[in-house]
Amino acid sequence: MGLFNRRPKLPPAARPPLAGDERVLAWATVGDGAGDGAVVASNLGLWLPGREHRLGWHDVLKAVWSGRELTVTPAEQVAERDGYVVVADSPAETYLLLDPGELPHQVRARVTRSVTYTQHHPVPGGAGRIVARRVSGTDGLTWTVRYDPGTPAEDEPVVAETDRLVAAARAATTPADL
Repeated sequence: MGLFNRRPKLPPAARPPLAGDERVLAWATVGDGAGDGAVVASNLGLWLPGREHRLGWHDVLKAVWSGRELTVTPAEQVAERDGYVVVADSPAETYLLLDPGELPHQVRARVTRSVTYTQHHPVPGGAGRIVARRVSGTDGLTWTVRYDPGTPAEDEPVVAETDRLVAAARAATTPADL
């Protein structure tokens, strides 16, 4: 490990194409380390093996650490509405991390820190979660809605109630002096 238990540097072959203002916070090799790649957490998001682009912290719907495996569920945008987007779960991706170091902690902290508002609400025929998140490089909050399975997301009463709920949440989270 070296002096003061510092982790070795990320191998150049595993280094993702970082943006100019992006820095690596934590990383871990996947699997047995025999060329399976690495999961890399940066200040701007999560780099996963096999992906060419970073997954922004605001695009991680769920991340679960089992003690050996990190399972990440990315968001998939399914609709854009006035002032918010509707997202659904993309397939979960699971990575075996034999030497995770600080990676699980950084993932949890960064995903949690991106969320500024979250509330589950009933809507006609189902329910949905309204979430406001900070997005690196974007002023203000980004609003998303993730409907529970079986909710008729495109039905007019659902859209109208969701619009009303998002507007109320935005009003409740906007500072009065703006």
